[in-house]
Amino acid sequence: PDITAPGLNILAAWSGADSASKVSIDRRVTDYNIDSGTSMSCPHVAGAIALLKSIHPTWSSAAIRSALMTTASMTNEENEPIKDYDAYPADPFALGSGHFRPTKAAYPGLVYDASYRSYLLYCCSLGITEIDPTFRCPADVPPAYNLNYPSISIPYLTGTVSVTRTVTCVGLAGNATSSKYYFNVQQPFGVSVQAEPDVLVFDRIGQKKRFNIIFEAPRYEFTGEARRDRYRFGWFSWTDGTHVVRSPIAVSLV
Repeated sequence: PDITAPGLNILAAWSGADSASKVSIDRRVTDYNIDSGTSMSCPHVAGAIALLKSIHPTWSSAAIRSALMTTASMTNEENEPIKDYDAYPADPFALGSGHFRPTKAAYPGLVYDASYRSYLLYCCSLGITEIDPTFRCPADVPPAYNLNYPSISIPYLTGTVSVTRTVTCVGLAGNATSSKYYFNVQQPFGVSVQAEPDVLVFDRIGQKKRFNIIFEAPRYEFTGEARRDRYRFGWFSWTDGTHVVRSPIAVSLV
């Protein structure tokens, strides 16, 4: 998933077309009910998106998604890692970028935007070429991992891979006339991760900066739980002291 949101034991309006228990022999009708699942968490995210769009009417859907993802939290209210069903810390395949924080998402600092053409090129990289009859895939198609997404996943990493991203400044720190963002990373186990450049400076809203994240696979073997075909996880972020723009990483090795 991209994100997680409140979805456990949520009190919400309920349709009279269905019983409170959703069991066929249950004839009770109620205006409200307590329920759990994605049917409860999705409305929270949809509402947050509507509010973000009202605050930033010019933002694209990709920019809004980026704002929600890069400001999400991987810790609970006790500042401990959010756990999966098995009581172990959840990884990005279980909770995406983390638990959403709409207030933070309103002022994310930077966003990863993407155009319609970006997604057509992404489809081209997957061999899907007949989505839009007015668009023809170029001869030199960028790799799928270069879609300007606020997360990075590389299956079967071998050698060195350079992933390109572009961020757009949507807010400077406080009353400052410029913002300087520094790169931070928690590397997936055994994988080297570096950014070029590792400092980004913005002096106006709307300014874009491109950077590369370079992944290098280890040259030694793993066994057991750390074997090479298992995904290992990490994250990278850009911070200017006010904003923290965080993205999850998932990598498996050949």
